[in-house]
Amino acid sequence: MSTTLQKKYEETIAPAMTKEFNYTTPMQVPRLKKIVINQGLGEATQDKKIIETSINELTAITGQKAVQTLSKKDISNFKVRKKMPIGARVTLRRDKMYEFLERLVRVALPRIRDFKGIEGKLDGRGNYTLGITEQIIFPEINIDNISKLMGMNITFVTSANTDEEGYALLKHFGLPFKK
Repeated sequence: MSTTLQKKYEETIAPAMTKEFNYTTPMQVPRLKKIVINQGLGEATQDKKIIETSINELTAITGQKAVQTLSKKDISNFKVRKKMPIGARVTLRRDKMYEFLERLVRVALPRIRDFKGIEGKLDGRGNYTLGITEQIIFPEINIDNISKLMGMNITFVTSANTDEEGYALLKHFGLPFKK
């Protein structure tokens, strides 16, 4: 079972990238390895239900069970103890990754108010992290059941060696970068 974006990658994106960057073998063409969705929940130290809500929402958005993240060390200023739950994350690969990317580009991002595109700054290794301030842009979330607006980071991990290659790959996938 291959998704629309996966077919698009194999049929049009990979040949276009090969031509654009003069790759000699198909193995040199950058590909999307995984998408990691992460929610940091600092308020979870006071209210344990926030973690459960976040896990349920991330599971609904991605179609894959989210896991809670634990703190690595004690930080007294934030009232955090070691191994306390402080967030939730999901790592998507293969079919689920492509399905999520398609829903993000075609449905979720256009629902952001006054949307003019996303920043085009990559991390130096061809990976890109997108910050979203409200989880309600995803149609899977019922607005009536929301107790608190929470943001999330979506990281696109590619096999690209440079930012230029990573940017070109993500642009071909349809991410709406600002001009």
